Amino acid sequence: MIGKTNGEILTGAVQTEKYLPLLKGKRIGMVVNPTSVIGNTTVVDSLTTLGLNIVKIFGPEHGFRGNASAGITVNDAVDQKTGIKVISLYGKHEVPSTADLADIDVMIFDIQDVGVRFYTYINTLQHVMQACAENKKELIILDRPNPNGFYVDGPVLDPKLVSGLGLNAIPIVHGLTVGEYAQMLNGEGWLTNKVKCKIKIIKVANYTHDMPYELPVKPSPNLNTQQSILLYPTLCLFEGTYISQGRGTEYPFTILGAPALKGKYDFYFTPKSIKGMAETPLHQDQECYGLDLRNYDILNIRKDKTLNIKWLIELYQAYPDKADFFNFKLSKQMGNIDKLAGVYSLKEQIIAGKSEKEIRESWEPGLSHYKAIRKKYLLYP
Repeated sequence: MIGKTNGEILTGAVQTEKYLPLLKGKRIGMVVNPTSVIGNTTVVDSLTTLGLNIVKIFGPEHGFRGNASAGITVNDAVDQKTGIKVISLYGKHEVPSTADLADIDVMIFDIQDVGVRFYTYINTLQHVMQACAENKKELIILDRPNPNGFYVDGPVLDPKLVSGLGLNAIPIVHGLTVGEYAQMLNGEGWLTNKVKCKIKIIKVANYTHDMPYELPVKPSPNLNTQQSILLYPTLCLFEGTYISQGRGTEYPFTILGAPALKGKYDFYFTPKSIKGMAETPLHQDQECYGLDLRNYDILNIRKDKTLNIKWLIELYQAYPDKADFFNFKLSKQMGNIDKLAGVYSLKEQIIAGKSEKEIRESWEPGLSHYKAIRKKYLLYP
């Protein structure tokens, strides 16, 4: 076994003694990215060194070694370090094909999630489970803690708004690890034709949902600090607005601003093209004025256990040309706020000047109903 058991959190991947016996003599496919580590080594490199037969690597958004920007198509390739074939599961080829799985006996899923509906790795999990179920392949999930797992909040996805930013009726902050979410996908019949995937979960040791967890590796290029990971569930909603969330700076998802807010705020930043992070950021090379949340006390999030929609309300009210605020036709770098929120009502409520309390109340009874479902699938207190 790699690691110690003196009460420290041990990821599924670290507890090799629990899954190596399941892999001996098998042809293995692995769904992994740069967060799939044992110590300072990728789980692929670690298991290859132990003599296991990894025949294929499946890489999600940003690629296996993590050198692709958000939303960039990643092509199939051969991993230069190991010589193993790498198949991209982002873009048009989201679901592994029967041919992809033909020479595989067992699949491993080991990716660090951040616990938010529109973070695309849980969609990758769903697509992989679908393929494994249809092709009678077992999936071993090496579970990892959810850094935002200490709360559940936000509107539950409206089925009319199913997209790559949300596939199922879960809130923005879902409060599950990948292993728990896999159980929910099976248990709620959310895979196509209600098929069930045979899963084996290697649980995180010494973990509860309330525990703070510092990620050892940044989960994607623009979530590069613990501050950004905890602010992400709220600040990513600004991707559906004409406000920069700091892409094109070294501080994404910790700062907010737009050129039109000059004179309303003193703090400003200038988004630039940064390879591998944001090649063509919103408001590139323009001074953006707004909020600096780099020193915001994230203990407030742990205490309140809520999304902070005050910032969305505040910047909408401060914005001079309100017709531009949610108009995603203004830039290819903007998303659709309805798809991000998962409901049509959030945009309508902010435009109508509703209070935070009124907006929150509209998330019920959906949120309470989801929390009751969630309880059935929890692996950790």
